[in-house]
Amino acid sequence: MRKLKFLTAGLLLATWAYIVPASGQSAKKELIQHANQALDLAARQYKLMAQHVPDTLLPRSTNKDGSLMTSNSRWWCSGFFPGTLLYLYEYTKDDALKAEALKRLQVIEQEKNNKGTHDLGFMMYCSFGNAYRLLKDPAYKDVLLTSARSLSTRFNPTVGCIKSWDHGAFTFPVIIDNMMNLELLTWASRTSGDPSFAKIANTHANTTIKNHFREDYSSYHVIDYDPATGAVLQKKTHQGAADSSAWSRGQAWGLYGYTMMYRETKNKVYLNQAKHIADFILNNPQLPADMVPYWDFDAPGIPNVPRDASAAAVAASALLELSRYAGGKDAARYWTAAEKMLTSLTSPAYLAKEGENNNFILMHSTGSFPHNSEVDVPLSYADYYFVEALLRYKQWGK
Repeated sequence: MRKLKFLTAGLLLATWAYIVPASGQSAKKELIQHANQALDLAARQYKLMAQHVPDTLLPRSTNKDGSLMTSNSRWWCSGFFPGTLLYLYEYTKDDALKAEALKRLQVIEQEKNNKGTHDLGFMMYCSFGNAYRLLKDPAYKDVLLTSARSLSTRFNPTVGCIKSWDHGAFTFPVIIDNMMNLELLTWASRTSGDPSFAKIANTHANTTIKNHFREDYSSYHVIDYDPATGAVLQKKTHQGAADSSAWSRGQAWGLYGYTMMYRETKNKVYLNQAKHIADFILNNPQLPADMVPYWDFDAPGIPNVPRDASAAAVAASALLELSRYAGGKDAARYWTAAEKMLTSLTSPAYLAKEGENNNFILMHSTGSFPHNSEVDVPLSYADYYFVEALLRYKQWGK
């Protein structure tokens, strides 16, 4: 594994601006039509869902008895419902969706001070980040900067990572999911002028490249560190089939995270990492023909195991963006792969019927199969990244 040099604060100052992507690939007329139909359905579903979720709670999934599963603001998924509502408002300009989103933002705002979770990127950037992008309310910027400061308290410079969990048998666990929370920090540096946030994000990303990935660019789920020395203690899984397996959503988190980090920094190490992860996913012999992964690429019993539509949604959104930076044949290959994933997700095999599926958009996601938790159900984050991917496809296709 190549050695990576940490970026200096001066270099960070030069790399805060977003990359301007190259020209997009051609969009298929039929898929654009399906995307619009899916987004229209999504807007209707989420307006229906809002009627069934108490004002102080957020939708999460479906219980084993078929009822709606909700969460409080501290659950790591709490930001996805308001975030999806805001994406759908962006698409529809329906003020009812905006009003519902703003109501739910009030529920989760208190989490800006939560220093007990690594998931503030998911919780606050997917929600308040979209709110600030669309509505430009300076109060939302303050919420995000406070959230970034809270997240930064979990960084250990000796380890070079943000700690994921404060529970379980691990000492200093870092999960691949944590790559998704770094965008809050890069945004915070770009917005505030304080390079410390971006330095944390880059250091975490570099350490993760060094320790999380195997020679084939598949990823472990959990790396446990010694917080005093930074030494790796264990390479494990929590939601995958085995320590040595490739948990599907984990691969998608890594793909999305390094694509995002390249956008934020222009560091080609991150672009190359994203391309390697994409190739692992797309060239994997266990990737089904419809491009919606099984819950783990190495799950015992394939093909008779649950799928994970959330992994496909995250990967599709990431592949669309990666195609903007990859160039040449790779750009077309990644775009086409995302198209195939979205074609499947917008089909009746995965897209819910109106008024069904507890008003979630996608069916057939898997939260944690080893724990028999959220298996073959809708998930709020599957919907979020699905809607994001559809909007990206419509925006970037030519």
